[in-house]
Amino acid sequence: MYRILVVDDEEKIRTMIKKYAVFEGHEVSEAQDGMEAVEVCRSEAFDIIIMDVMMPELDGFSACREIRKFCDTPVLMLSARGEEYDKIHGFELGVDDYVVKPFSPKELMMRVSAILKRSARGDGEPQREIVSIGGLTVDFTGRVVTIDSERVDMSPKEYDLLFYMVKNRGIALTREKLISDVWGYDFYGDDRTLDTHIKLLRRTLGGYSGHIVTLRGVGYRFEE
Repeated sequence: MYRILVVDDEEKIRTMIKKYAVFEGHEVSEAQDGMEAVEVCRSEAFDIIIMDVMMPELDGFSACREIRKFCDTPVLMLSARGEEYDKIHGFELGVDDYVVKPFSPKELMMRVSAILKRSARGDGEPQREIVSIGGLTVDFTGRVVTIDSERVDMSPKEYDLLFYMVKNRGIALTREKLISDVWGYDFYGDDRTLDTHIKLLRRTLGGYSGHIVTLRGVGYRFEE
């Protein structure tokens, strides 16, 4: 059983999500706006937060920014808007996943399950491994990336994507495999999520972005 915080100003949305989450055996708390969500997170611990973007008092992006100041609970963002800018903004804040309304409750819970399973995999004893490619160093054990000896900050998903691609360097990775292995759920056809993260990752890598090669019609490959 996991503890889930559902944040949305629409009661019917909160009720629908809670119904499916409780059915799967999870415990659910609710907040109706961003300010309430921040206050609840200060006093209670949750395994994941499902939060709407457009809310009164404090929007989801601002609430996520405040919550990230004192905890790293995974966040799945909901929004009626699907523009790339919104997704980029959310991912830069450390959002783990992004679902556009209207959504399938079943798919939403599958994504929640995937995020929670991915988080749980980090509980075991890690195998030490550091890979250096020129001035780019990836420390898998410490979850640290440095470029020309300078540590760089990435969103959680950027780390996941880079680590996966570096571990599979030299291998052609299809879009479907990247989505399935990095996000942890079956591919649903919205490959813009992957493209957005690749764009963010390339921007973060700067002069080393050329290591990520686009394979037209296939996917991507990380080259040394």
